[in-house]
Amino acid sequence: MNRGMISSKELSLIAQDLRGSIIEMITEAKSGHPGGSLSCIDLLTALWFSEMKGVESPSQLSKDRDRFVLSKGHGVPSLYAILARKGFLEKSELMTLRKTGSKLQGHPDRVRMPIVEASTGSLGQGLSVAQGIAMGIKLDGKKERVFCLLGDGEIQEGQIWESAMSASKFKLSNLCAILDANGGQIDGPVSQVMPIEPIADKWKAFGWHVIEIDGHDMTQIQKAYAEFEKLHQSGSEKPVFILARTVKGKGVSFMEGKIEWHGVAPKPDEQTKALAEIQAQTQKIKGAN
Repeated sequence: MNRGMISSKELSLIAQDLRGSIIEMITEAKSGHPGGSLSCIDLLTALWFSEMKGVESPSQLSKDRDRFVLSKGHGVPSLYAILARKGFLEKSELMTLRKTGSKLQGHPDRVRMPIVEASTGSLGQGLSVAQGIAMGIKLDGKKERVFCLLGDGEIQEGQIWESAMSASKFKLSNLCAILDANGGQIDGPVSQVMPIEPIADKWKAFGWHVIEIDGHDMTQIQKAYAEFEKLHQSGSEKPVFILARTVKGKGVSFMEGKIEWHGVAPKPDEQTKALAEIQAQTQKIKGAN
């Protein structure tokens, strides 16, 4: 599938299919993080199926590909679902999530899965890794881009802000940080645990070009990525920060906005209910103009 040749409706349908895979693998594992995996899947679907270059399939994996770092590593079921759909994994492997001997660990493992650009899980470190990759690409005079997905609880970490300062200092216009701002972390609402607003103003003050979107609106997501590419090609010297407002557990009514679904696996009956809701929404999207 060629980059940029897929509609927002098609992307939404892919995202729905991936939501089903997320629910199935976490239920099978009896462990995992459904809330944050569901909140970021629209962002990652548009990224992997429409925007990123050189990652179309295993046979088309380019050494000059765009790079992706999942800094909020606990959301990795979303990435595994994408990699299975693209052929980097067998779909049956999804059911080995978090099991002994599986390469699909609860956080991404670069040693077991080379398509993963960085092993992450200790929150706050991924943006530094992504920045290092972006700097290396720039020093080599190449044009690839680097995308990094962050969680809003994660940006309470001080290392994030060190990266924010240095990325703008080194004019890393090939770096795009995406914030999955679903408002919740394991200990409660982000606003109560450690307030981070005003997010947009802070990142602007650190020298980033900020784009704020609805993280579940595929048209807005695609436009944000296109704006990053346009800036990158235009000679802008600023890294880009996409502030995506999302809903924890998006797509499953009894999970949406509920902190308790941050890191709890659905039971079999809850899986049945969740998959039915996802399928109903899929049919609704198919019927839309």
